[in-house]
Amino acid sequence: MQDQYPRIRLDVSNMMAENLGGRGINPNAVDRLASMAAAAQTAVQAQRGAGWLGWTELPYNQDDVVARIEEAAARVRARFANFVVLGIGGSALGPQAVQLALNHLHYNDLPAAKRPGPRLFVEDNIDPERMGALLDIAPPHESCYCVITKSGATAETMSQYLIISDLLKAQVGEGWQRHIIAVTDAAHGNLVQIARTEGFETFVIPDGVGGRFSELCPVGLLPAAVCGIDIRGLLAGAAAMDAACHDVDVWRNPALLAAALQYIAAQELRANIHVMLPYADSLRCMADWFCQLWAESLGKNITRRGAVIHAGQTPTKALGVTDQHSQLQLYTEGPFDKVVTFLKVENFRREQPIPHGCADFADVAFLGGKTHSQLIAAELAGTAYALRRAGRMNQTIILPRVDAHTVGQLLYFFELCTAYMGELLDIDAFNQPGVEESKIASFAVLGHPGEKYAKKRQEMQQTPAAQARYVL
Repeated sequence: MQDQYPRIRLDVSNMMAENLGGRGINPNAVDRLASMAAAAQTAVQAQRGAGWLGWTELPYNQDDVVARIEEAAARVRARFANFVVLGIGGSALGPQAVQLALNHLHYNDLPAAKRPGPRLFVEDNIDPERMGALLDIAPPHESCYCVITKSGATAETMSQYLIISDLLKAQVGEGWQRHIIAVTDAAHGNLVQIARTEGFETFVIPDGVGGRFSELCPVGLLPAAVCGIDIRGLLAGAAAMDAACHDVDVWRNPALLAAALQYIAAQELRANIHVMLPYADSLRCMADWFCQLWAESLGKNITRRGAVIHAGQTPTKALGVTDQHSQLQLYTEGPFDKVVTFLKVENFRREQPIPHGCADFADVAFLGGKTHSQLIAAELAGTAYALRRAGRMNQTIILPRVDAHTVGQLLYFFELCTAYMGELLDIDAFNQPGVEESKIASFAVLGHPGEKYAKKRQEMQQTPAAQARYVL
């Protein structure tokens, strides 16, 4: 069983003082944090399934939902050429990350006979050119639309719904409702009421599951299943990581250790930037998903006790080896304000041998007989060495291979790490008041009739006008 489902591993050697000298973390610092870390792990365990920790139980409580998803996915695959996700934030980033990780890197470009499902499009922005571009290549009568919003008041998603439903009524006519699946709250919000009125097939976002923690519920499982991904494997992988993180000992719990080290790096060593650097194209979008999870969860200005903190590492993304040629110079010789997390794949699903040739050019010819797997592994090792030599903290998450089980492990690892980090910082890792302020201001600009938006409009009218001397 262990060989069938190998566990991802965390290597923090290059975070530690033994490897980095004065720029690294002394193990004694981790030991001093051990009681806080144990309390963080205990607090997360105690709240499992409650409040906004509903996501912790997703690997275990969805048997009936998964069966329904698989049935719906089969119907979509049989009928539609395109599956379009209308969503933003976690409703988009999670499905994109899992799709790229587990399906062909050029999935949409494959002939239909070589794809396990319809083409997938994730429409997570409202650039006015974007919807028209989608409709040029994915006409509504050939498409199923998955509308994802818990509240049904997400302006971006609901504006897309209004556009698509209008087109479907005009172009499909009777039965247009069969082109839409709603993923929303069970009882509250606009979308569930619309779904009931129109008769849309509906899946529920469980209570206590926020958008950035929602990939392992119907938000992410439905698009994955439609595209032929093993969603039971994703959930089994998440459960395996959960089991690996039950220990309160910080040195025996990988997600807790990762959180403790990031806490020390940020709070004591002022490493306020967290670079996610996958060395695999399949994991490129996993960095985007992580950036939302880390930023929106941990970027908070007060603790739960009301103390001013302005917490949060700034997450950023890069891609190995591409960004060795664009960002690595900064990481190795710029400010000591970053921690780099590598995502390493030990066994790729395909191999590309490098032929012999160019015998007269030694720095080309030496590549002959090797493989791209060897080359990318060597470049990752070289980057980690260069960072270590320069005294820059870095850690590596090792995936034995990229499959549903290891991806499920990775998702749950980062979610647990985020929850633990929130406890260490004593912040609410599950709200996003800064985002709400922006939403209210946007609705006020657009003339929403609600009282709070009218008040916000009045407030915004007091904003100083742009001064001519500052506009060039």
